[in-house]
Amino acid sequence: MAASTPFSMVRNRGPGRIPLDWTTRISLVLGAARGLAWIHEEYGAAKIPHGNVKSSNVLLDKNGAACISDFGLSLLLNPAHAIARMGGYRAPEQTETKRLSQVADVYSFGVLLLEVLTGRAPTQFPSPARPRGKEEEQELDLPRWVRSVVKEEWTAEVFDQELLRYKNIEEELVSMLHVGLACTADQPEKRPTMGEVVKMIEEIRVEQSPLGEEYDESRNSLSPSLATTEDGLTGY
Repeated sequence: MAASTPFSMVRNRGPGRIPLDWTTRISLVLGAARGLAWIHEEYGAAKIPHGNVKSSNVLLDKNGAACISDFGLSLLLNPAHAIARMGGYRAPEQTETKRLSQVADVYSFGVLLLEVLTGRAPTQFPSPARPRGKEEEQELDLPRWVRSVVKEEWTAEVFDQELLRYKNIEEELVSMLHVGLACTADQPEKRPTMGEVVKMIEEIRVEQSPLGEEYDESRNSLSPSLATTEDGLTGY
């Protein structure tokens, strides 16, 4: 597997850098999902997880295909210390269990997907439900920040502004948001398997979208029709 270039939404921003288009982003997350699904299936009997899913471990080969790196590293560490030493996105239950798992990998992938959709790093954000204050500021991780924005019916605020300039992708954005929120469900048993995640993404788009991606320089927000999608997100 000849992969050397790390994929990162955050590094691909700023002066002199060209933001990734929507087709490229879907291709990257689908490739990562397929790789993670293969690991889970191949080592399903032993339930061996990847254990360190994060954007810097999604590498691009010379053809631009996404590959998952660092698999097996967690097996070299003492299980009691693996959570602390691995830098992947942690699932809520890992705070108590201190164990790596395939179902926690799904959560980590969900954070990666939300990172691609929002263009934000999975750090902490102030809650839109409460005003900012120097003495008191409620902070949330990326999945909870996304949920808080959706709950306040500001779904358009979730997505990366660069994506909002593309025409005819509103339904795909919302569908991918559904996948990301499903993967990051707080309860492990409510998360889909990575095999199911791959199928969900493929149903949204396998290669090129039949809708096409026409970039509109003047466009800076989603169409008002997006406001009708919040009801479909309340289950997450």
